[in-house]
Amino acid sequence: MIFEKELVHGKLIKRYKRFLADIELDTGEVVITHCTNSGSMKSCLENGAEVFLTPVDDPKRKTKFTWEMIKINGDWVGINTGNPNKLAYEAISSGELPEFNGYTNVKREVKFGDSRFDVYAENENEKCFIEVKNVSMKEGEYALFPDAVTTRGQKHLKTLMDVKKRGMRAVMLYIIQRSDVSVFAPAKAIDPDYAALLKQASEAGVEIIPMQAKVTPTGIVLSRKLPVEL
Repeated sequence: MIFEKELVHGKLIKRYKRFLADIELDTGEVVITHCTNSGSMKSCLENGAEVFLTPVDDPKRKTKFTWEMIKINGDWVGINTGNPNKLAYEAISSGELPEFNGYTNVKREVKFGDSRFDVYAENENEKCFIEVKNVSMKEGEYALFPDAVTTRGQKHLKTLMDVKKRGMRAVMLYIIQRSDVSVFAPAKAIDPDYAALLKQASEAGVEIIPMQAKVTPTGIVLSRKLPVEL
């Protein structure tokens, strides 16, 4: 995924009200920036750290920038929760992910039951529903999800189990937007219910695929599949 616009560099002053952040640009101007991440952003918030923003021209938007990434421990961490969906769709559509080769029709935002899944793929033999989650939290070498209790995430796992029960392929795809981790696991201490449901879903045949991504100011590229510890 290549960023369509040249990103703007600055440093984080503070994040507040979940969806807002004050950023000081290199020019010295302080701008209010939209933060798409509704979670706690634990382990990827550091006041004074370098950040990159996307400028937004939409006159209807109150904020003129979207926060894309932050530099933590010398490396970029992607915090825009919308990017993993784009990245996954592009990778599956173009055949970049071997786990999803062979599909002839790939769509975004397809409804099943009372849930809407990020990606749907099919061929003449199989239907596949894929839910994509952004992962930015780390603890030691572990990439953890979620970083806050997620009832919506729990609902998605239950619906994926229903998908599998009905004879279709069900996939939980985690996009890990940081390079300083080597294993994926559920954040049991933060949301034990989600962790228990993820294990139950795996045992029911829902596939868990954690893909690590390399985040840079020019774009985001999927790099490798990480092992899972449930």
